[in-house]
Formats: sequence, C-alpha cells, structure tokens
Amino acid sequence: MRLVLASASPARLSVLRAAGLNPIVEVADVDEEALLTTVPHASPGEKVTTLAGAKATTVARRIADAHPDAVVIGCDSMLHVNSELVGKPADVETARRRWRAMAGRSGELVTGHTVLRMADGEIDRVAEGHAVTVVRFAEPTDAELDAYLATREPLAVAGAFTLDGLGGWFVEGIEGDPSNVIGISLPLTRRLLSAVGVTVTDLWTSVSEL
Repeated sequence: MRLVLASASPARLSVLRAAGLNPIVEVADVDEEALLTTVPHASPGEKVTTLAGAKATTVARRIADAHPDAVVIGCDSMLHVNSELVGKPADVETARRRWRAMAGRSGELVTGHTVLRMADGEIDRVAEGHAVTVVRFAEPTDAELDAYLATREPLAVAGAFTLDGLGGWFVEGIEGDPSNVIGISLPLTRRLLSAVGVTVTDLWTSVSEL
C-alpha cells in the first residue's frame, strides 16, 4: 500500500519522514480562493477541511491508475487571528501588516486533514477532521521584522510564520500539538488512518529507505 501526500509543503513531508513515513508527493491543483467562496459561512475548521478534502480528492483521481490501492493524505493550514482566517500572504507588505497585527497576541493555527483510502482505483473510505493549536507570538523589533521579511520565508507559509524555521525565534509558545503548527498533526493523522482501516505502524519504513 503506497502512501501519497497531496501537498507541495516541504515541512509536511519533513514531519512525515521524521515520523517514519516515506510518502509519494503529488501536488494538488486546487483554486483555494474559489473553493472558499462556496463555504462563506463555514467555521475556520470546516473551511480548511474543505480545502484538504479537495486536494486529496484531486490527487486520488489523478493517481488512481498508477496506485489503485493507495492512501492519500491532504492538508490545508490557515491562521485564525483577530477574528480573521488567513493563509499565505501575497506579498511582503501583506506579511508585514499581519505581523504588526498579531505581534504580542495569540492566534489559532488550524489545519484541515483528509485521509482517503483507495480500492481498485476508487475512493473507498474517507476520514476527515481538523486540529487547532494556539500560538503565542512575540513582538519582533522593526529591524528583526525587516530581516525576517527579507528572507521571504513568511510568504511561503500560512499565517506568515514558521515554528520550525526562522519564524520560530518570534514564537513565545504554543498550546497543543506542535506538528500541527508545522502543517500536519501526527496524532490526528494517526486517528484518521485508523478510521479508514490503516495502522500507522504498518506504514513505517526503515531509516535507510527515507
């Protein structure tokens, strides 16, 4: 049984590899903005789970012939802060405004997860859910923020920050699952795999295979 990660995120792949999994990576081509307009009144958790489901489903259909009995994992992360749900900033100035608004405050990193189990090229079983981790942000100085934005790391990640990269210097603490902040919750993924009949330990690979 092949495991497929429907995500371009190197951070998600790194988390799974560190946890003993070696998935095939397939990037989903989903218009996230258009999809979100179809669920305007949904909760933050419902919105990110909708996006995760669309990514997983798109990839499952694409790989059905090559991997008819695969397990596909799709994820989508956004930051809920100041009553607003935000993803990756479009440019440096957007990232700057977000950081100034969230500095010294807390936000919720919300990640939707969808796990699809394929059977003979068809989606056989589906399990979905979302995880929430509270993130307490530091107050970087203007010089620190300028330097961080100059790296362009904030432009590639939901909420304009990372926990496992340069942004970790500006996170005071978290409440909840740290892997969720990086982009994929290991505890939730284990439960969702179990819900579709897959034991995570059966997917473990040796270090030499990673």
